[in-house]
Amino acid sequence: MRVSHSFPAISATFDDPNLVSCAGLAPTMALAQRAGLTDLVSSTLTLKAVGGVNAHLKVPALVAGMVAGADSIDDMDLLRHGGMGRLFTGVRAPSTLGTFLRSFTFGHVRQLDAVASRFVIALAKNAPILAGADRGVYVDIDDTIKATYGYAKQGAGHGYNGVKGLNALLAIVSTPISAPVVVATRLRRGPANSARGAARIVSDALVTARACGGGGLVTVRADSAYYGHDVLAAARRGGARFSVTVRMNRTVVKAISEIEESAWVPIHYPNAIWDEDEQRLVSDAEVAEIPFTAFTSRPKADHISARLIVRRVRRLNPKSMPAGQGELFPDHRHHGVFTDSPLTMLEAEKTHRAHAIVEQVIADFKGGALAHMPSGHFAANRAWLVLAAIAFNLTRAAGTIASVFHAKATTATIRRQLIAVPGRLARSARRLVIHLPKDWPWQDSWEGLFNTVCGPQTPATT
Repeated sequence: MRVSHSFPAISATFDDPNLVSCAGLAPTMALAQRAGLTDLVSSTLTLKAVGGVNAHLKVPALVAGMVAGADSIDDMDLLRHGGMGRLFTGVRAPSTLGTFLRSFTFGHVRQLDAVASRFVIALAKNAPILAGADRGVYVDIDDTIKATYGYAKQGAGHGYNGVKGLNALLAIVSTPISAPVVVATRLRRGPANSARGAARIVSDALVTARACGGGGLVTVRADSAYYGHDVLAAARRGGARFSVTVRMNRTVVKAISEIEESAWVPIHYPNAIWDEDEQRLVSDAEVAEIPFTAFTSRPKADHISARLIVRRVRRLNPKSMPAGQGELFPDHRHHGVFTDSPLTMLEAEKTHRAHAIVEQVIADFKGGALAHMPSGHFAANRAWLVLAAIAFNLTRAAGTIASVFHAKATTATIRRQLIAVPGRLARSARRLVIHLPKDWPWQDSWEGLFNTVCGPQTPATT
């Protein structure tokens, strides 16, 4: 690929007032309007401080900027170019939006949490974001440290991984045939314990998951940071099953040591081989289970009895054996999962490993609006995280309407193919027409989204 003309024959000028760089925002924000985002903000958010007025315009503006790829307050200026003032109303300057974020308090952030929860419920009624939810859903929780720099960030500190930053706790909901959506978020101080507030977010997430149509087998999945009585009890109170990685304490190690050697079953795992002669799986990973009662150091009423499913994997690191010596007895690493799932042992273990999907959501967040914590004010960053979740779910909903491929694509892919589409605005018969690039590879998906959300088009020319 080469430039078609020599450089002296090419010139550029920013002078077209009718161009927009992200025409896909039009159907996407129309979907947000159909789901009632503006009305939810008006009826729920009670900001009274200076800069907090017109929240029903500023919240959608922030969400629109995030959908288009903004990851800082200054990036919100992308909403004010070319013909954006003709395509949208209520656009605000970045400085105005920054003042708005700084007017939030803890209580207002909780109100915004309620808006986010009700909005994803409304999205579920307007787009198939949780296809198959009536047959079962998974609720996954996990946290991440978002690195910050300098000394002006309130709440920043060194987290569990040694990185200085703020701790973001997320709860997502997914089904076996749908991509995840975010149903609850909490921003915490950097040094916060991972499990702090986790029981509450599990309760909130289960309520939202049910309201989104979740039924059948509802399973809460988490890693060992959340292995505690409060989280598991919250799952049971919410009518869900749990599947949580255990910490290898003495009680767990003792239970694992009691498993009979004949109980271990090979499983499909990387590098597993099917032996045709013996008709069995030859694998470096095996699974077994044993009944287990957790939290026996607490009062008897707090004891929880369920299944301990253990996966053991051969240690293949050559550094773990002396030089010049082979392996006399096999050495394994053990990974325990405490669960009350009614699934078979192999199905329950495989289902728990799928908890890794939450890491994809975190990576998606950090590749988008959560690339920065844009403010020095902790409450403003808390509000930013909630707005990022709203933008994530809105982008996901737009993708599910557009095509089967985009229903499971990352938000970066949806943004690149459906949102960041250049367009030129024109008038025809008192109607606004968006002229889009000819031969756009994802034209059918874009038109599918636009026609579904904005209604059928009639041919228009200028």
